[in-house]
Amino acid sequence: MTDLLYSEAEGDLRAAVRSLLADRAAPAGLTGRVEDTGAHDAALWQALAADMGAAGLLVPEKLGGQGASHREAAVVLEELGRAVTPVPYLTSSVVATETLLAAGVGELAGELAGGRKVAVLAVPLSAGPGHDPTATATVTGVADAARADVLLVVRPDGLYAVDAADATIVPQTPLDLTRPLAAVTADGGGTRLADAGTARAAVRRGLLAGAGLLASEQLGVAEWCLEETVRHTRERHQFNRPVGSFQSLKHRMAQLWLEVVNARAAARNAADALATGSPEAPLAVAVAQVYCSRVAVHAAEECVQLHGGIGMTWEHPAHLYLKRAKSDQIALGSAGQHKRALADLVDLPAPA
Repeated sequence: MTDLLYSEAEGDLRAAVRSLLADRAAPAGLTGRVEDTGAHDAALWQALAADMGAAGLLVPEKLGGQGASHREAAVVLEELGRAVTPVPYLTSSVVATETLLAAGVGELAGELAGGRKVAVLAVPLSAGPGHDPTATATVTGVADAARADVLLVVRPDGLYAVDAADATIVPQTPLDLTRPLAAVTADGGGTRLADAGTARAAVRRGLLAGAGLLASEQLGVAEWCLEETVRHTRERHQFNRPVGSFQSLKHRMAQLWLEVVNARAAARNAADALATGSPEAPLAVAVAQVYCSRVAVHAAEECVQLHGGIGMTWEHPAHLYLKRAKSDQIALGSAGQHKRALADLVDLPAPA
């Protein structure tokens, strides 16, 4: 039977990551950091990836990693989602790392695990687990490419590692300012890591893991939005009463709480299926993405609206959570793509 409960070790990991983010990346100051520096904090990434060892959770100990599993990585992503932390954890420590491990490339995976390098798979952020990468001169919408040391590029004859300095990376304007996008041109050079067949399978494995653990990030976004909304409506008074005591708002927050609880079950199921290598992993990932993407957006929308006027201001971080939720909604496969995959997996007609 699938165990959706958090272990003691997972609880300790959560506490450590939350403490680090509270000290170095609190949501209250995020809007200012986005304006001043584009949000990227190299020192924070070093503390999380290398000092804490979070970047190596999916990498075996013999390769220099922590030898943990997707369950532990999911806990990290929940906390990163709660703070919409602008670090390349999903793109480098999950998608790129899983791709390298599936391709049997241990040395570079070990460098990612130690936080010495950041790698990004050169596919659009919207590419889902069923994505079949085709070689093009330029790939647009590549998340965190500007932060990468190494780009993993798929060509007709296989998977290549290309130094970011040898590629052309042109920043694009993203909706989510905490996850930058870029157009990447890397049509020559690099080190060949795997043949064409191995590369396709490895990329699909990396994108499947990314989509499954993205659900945990979406869960973290939804949890923060719900908690912040409850806090605000408890403190905000009208007619000498907390606005949270009004029946209509109680109903809305109660409904949102139920959705968040269900999202937690879906996200944990996906993480556990990936961790155990379950043959049901593609099914669990599709279910988690279909459900969690919608819940994150709903929670962020409610957070903005129930904060009233302050929720519409740049100074309050609510808009950054809504932008992250909307961006995540189409990241690593849209809900429609996952619904079609789900229909194929259970042999039912796909939705129109």
